[in-house]
Amino acid sequence: MSVKVIELNDSAVSVSDESGLLVQSPGFAFVGERGLEVGRAAEQQARLRPTSSFNKFWHQLSLEPLGYATGNVRHFADLAYAHLLHLAEEAQLEGDVIFAVPGNFTSQQLAILLGLARQCPFNPVGVVDAALASTIRLVKRPSLVFADIQLHQALLTRFSIRDGLLQRESVVQIPEAGLQNFHNLVMQLATGLFIQQCRFNPQHDAATEQQLYNAVPEWLAEYGENRSSLLMELKTSSAVHQAKLPWETLLQRLGDFYGRITQQIVSIAGEQDTQLVVSATLAGLPDFARTLADQGQLQIARPETLGKTCIELASHINGSDEGFRFVTSLPVAAELEVMPVGSTASQSLPAGPTHLLFGSDAVSLGKVIITNRTDTESPEQVNGKTIELAVNGLPDYLGQIEKEGDHVSLVCGEAGALVNGARVSGKQPLALGDRVQFNENGESICLIRVRDGIQ
Repeated sequence: MSVKVIELNDSAVSVSDESGLLVQSPGFAFVGERGLEVGRAAEQQARLRPTSSFNKFWHQLSLEPLGYATGNVRHFADLAYAHLLHLAEEAQLEGDVIFAVPGNFTSQQLAILLGLARQCPFNPVGVVDAALASTIRLVKRPSLVFADIQLHQALLTRFSIRDGLLQRESVVQIPEAGLQNFHNLVMQLATGLFIQQCRFNPQHDAATEQQLYNAVPEWLAEYGENRSSLLMELKTSSAVHQAKLPWETLLQRLGDFYGRITQQIVSIAGEQDTQLVVSATLAGLPDFARTLADQGQLQIARPETLGKTCIELASHINGSDEGFRFVTSLPVAAELEVMPVGSTASQSLPAGPTHLLFGSDAVSLGKVIITNRTDTESPEQVNGKTIELAVNGLPDYLGQIEKEGDHVSLVCGEAGALVNGARVSGKQPLALGDRVQFNENGESICLIRVRDGIQ
């Protein structure tokens, strides 16, 4: 029975193995007429009855009494236990499990977690810092900063290499800078625009507020760089309400929110030889990656690789007969890139991608056309500056990837595309590490940087 990995990021607690992500479930719980519900079902009811909804039980995991009666729920640990059981059922967890947990978890919270896990149908065998597991295969410099976002905070972790180990040095929590805060900002902006443009207040009623909350991620996924505004639509029993959200208005509203995070990143990164890695969730926020343009090369940690990394390094993570330890350092296998004194990252290495990787072929960036063949039995291939796919139900022309100066963009055909799993259309900016697909199960076109390609 294969080992599984549970990553405790409450924005999407995930279960994965060597093949990738198996299950993702947000850290929400809801006590209603059907009893206790957790995960996505609970999140989609959170605004209907706020006093019966909980989303801080991982962030503030403890045995402290809630202070008011809520069914059989005594404290946050009860909710965390219910969420673990839900994950075990969804992912059919029965064997060994490694936990990847936030670096700010206290020893008391780790003890509670392991106590809960021992009552579950799976067997906990190790605990590792999630930031460490996310970056250990990406490390190229003597020091590294990893930036991630959870439901209620952003989390920065600084690492350095000593004695062949990537070791955690410090953890910085940025409160009120989580995805819930992000969603609240967007909801407030959208509400103001609905009131201004059609005299409709979606937050006046719990049902439409929940509808607004559920719609925000879908709306943001529709944005492309070529869109000047987004048409938002909410339906009630008596009418359909529409409002336009200008892209620049959204970015202005998010400026202070982003600024709190980037200011801390710049502060903790400090030295010019520090490598910066950002989680895919944080990098996926509208235009967030561009706020870090002055920091040089930006790498994105993909959530689907964390499980494989933990399993490959299980011998360094798993506990022993003497008990568990919170693993905050792991051996480095990669060759480091050490910059000469007086040089800068932009002088020694390109700040962005240089090639597209499709299968085993690397195509230098410039203008790369992506086409589709109706003969789906022929192999997909690279032909010069053209990537030829074979996907049923899609048009002959799928789009192109262009590089103009330091900027790389995907220009979608009429069928659109998926960038890092999110549906996009029109013209979409791309960055190092991004994955482009044209259907969910199709081969990815990955943006990579090839050192041998530097002129």
